Amino acid sequence: MQLSDFDYVLPGERIAQTPIEPRDSARLLVAGNPVRHLHVSDLADLLLPGDLLVVNETRVIPARLKLRRATGGAAEVLLLEATNGARTEWEALVRPGKKLKPGRTIKVGSSTGTVIETNDKGERLIRWDNPPDLDKVGQLALPHYMEREPEKADRERYQTVYAKEDGAIAAPTAGLHFTPELFDRLDARGVNRATVELVVGLDTFQPISTDNPLDHPMHTERYRVPPETMQQCIDTHAAGSRVVAVGTTAVRALESAAKLGELSGRTNIFIHEGFDWQVVDVLLTNFHLPKTTLLMMIDAFAGPGWRELYAEAIQREYRFLSFGDAMLLERSSR
Repeated sequence: MQLSDFDYVLPGERIAQTPIEPRDSARLLVAGNPVRHLHVSDLADLLLPGDLLVVNETRVIPARLKLRRATGGAAEVLLLEATNGARTEWEALVRPGKKLKPGRTIKVGSSTGTVIETNDKGERLIRWDNPPDLDKVGQLALPHYMEREPEKADRERYQTVYAKEDGAIAAPTAGLHFTPELFDRLDARGVNRATVELVVGLDTFQPISTDNPLDHPMHTERYRVPPETMQQCIDTHAAGSRVVAVGTTAVRALESAAKLGELSGRTNIFIHEGFDWQVVDVLLTNFHLPKTTLLMMIDAFAGPGWRELYAEAIQREYRFLSFGDAMLLERSSR
């Protein structure tokens, strides 16, 4: 296995910078013979009565803080994950790193934070005297390939309509296509629905850092699969129907629970060719960056034919990445 196995040329003009409206008007490439080019709004006609649609209900927080150091100089902090229930301690990335060493203080709104320590990845642990009100002082941390500052409208649009559990710094982007009206049509079709939680972190979008992709150090993410969701998956398969994951984050949560035998915890599951699939049968997903573990997951799920699908999507001017279009894949037996 080589890193080049997961590379392709992504023209810059194919990277979506803004979302399309309405949400479910995004285009949908449906893999098969032949490939079909539809819209996400057609999903209710593509899924079958008895199928189980599983969504990640994590909610994106405005985790980017522009603030002041004790000396008065400007700084920026990206909160990654709270390390305690009170949310007074956070793992974070900071700029300028040389100015924010352990012991230095920062201030945003009415909150003062102290840098406690630095880990081996250069992240800081920050302890707040009282947690900052992120809805008031924070900004969304849009992915780096969106070459713009977040706008007010992004607060609503970079969030799924079913988001519930605070914590993620990035959206489970396949879910951004859903509307209440689409859910109504899916309900009428007899498609069941269940939820999981997987807190999407920064490393999700990082490129593979090693020549051999299998040597790439996987990050960990917090996940939770409610017992009723896992039971619904079991019952769905027993009835001969399919589990349909909305996005790679739902995949990671479901397959982690099955592989680890734990319905909640932290996972660094690495899904690549040869993975022993246990839960997910169909995947709705956006188009991913080259040389990423997300693309390795697509390869593991759909087989090497993903290259032809991506090439066709580029040729037909699909929109890629977080605010882009989507594809519907059935699991390949390779």
